[in-house]
Amino acid sequence: METKTLSRDGTRIAWKRSGQGPAVVLVSGAMSTGATLAPLALPLAERFGVTVYDRRGRGESGDTPPYAVEREIEDLAALIDAVGGEASLYGISSGGALVLRAAASGLPVRRLAVYEVPYAMDDAEAGARAEYTARLTEALAQGRRGDAVELFLRLTGLGEAVIRGARQSPMWAGMESIAPSLAYDDAVMGDGRLPRSLLASIAVPVLSLAGGASAGWMREAARAVAETVPQGTYRTLEGQSHMVEPGVLAPVLMEYFAQ
Repeated sequence: METKTLSRDGTRIAWKRSGQGPAVVLVSGAMSTGATLAPLALPLAERFGVTVYDRRGRGESGDTPPYAVEREIEDLAALIDAVGGEASLYGISSGGALVLRAAASGLPVRRLAVYEVPYAMDDAEAGARAEYTARLTEALAQGRRGDAVELFLRLTGLGEAVIRGARQSPMWAGMESIAPSLAYDDAVMGDGRLPRSLLASIAVPVLSLAGGASAGWMREAARAVAETVPQGTYRTLEGQSHMVEPGVLAPVLMEYFAQ
């Protein structure tokens, strides 16, 4: 990251901007940094001034306890101010939940795009999310970062063999290093259910996307977001999963943000 900006509480937020044109800020989900979205930023920078950043508690950004979702919204506010005072936002997964909250709070946002915000669509999903929250809180309180990462990977649907392999991979140390930020993403998701009153208060256009190869409940949640916000549009990206390919997503975002 090339630049650091002070958030309202004094936390340094690391970010990088590329390209010229209307401002677009990309917001990552759990277990990721701004670098995760760099492959998406590259094509978007042909038409926009695109900012990627490390959310607090990960990468090159700082962290200031106690955590609150409002602090992450203030981080976005500081970034938007730094790149010109107004921006469009894209968020993936729990990062999508964050940008929806940011828009509802009144930040100067032109347009929003979100990809597969994992809202629970029935009681069983909500119950599983509540159990995850309780077990995650316990693991982090006891300093069991590896167990916290495992809990998250199981929540995403990975099998035990894949998780065991991940623990032996060179990437595991990096995953453990940002494990405390899993609690931040969990807080951003609230109780996990679709926040209908919050979504109904968003006054800007929202494009809600899902992959055609993703689980059905992911598409259902994405469609529900579009149907609940006042100016919502739903779109399926055929053949895509939660790990959406930048080459497929970028043209869709370019067209939408250029409107």
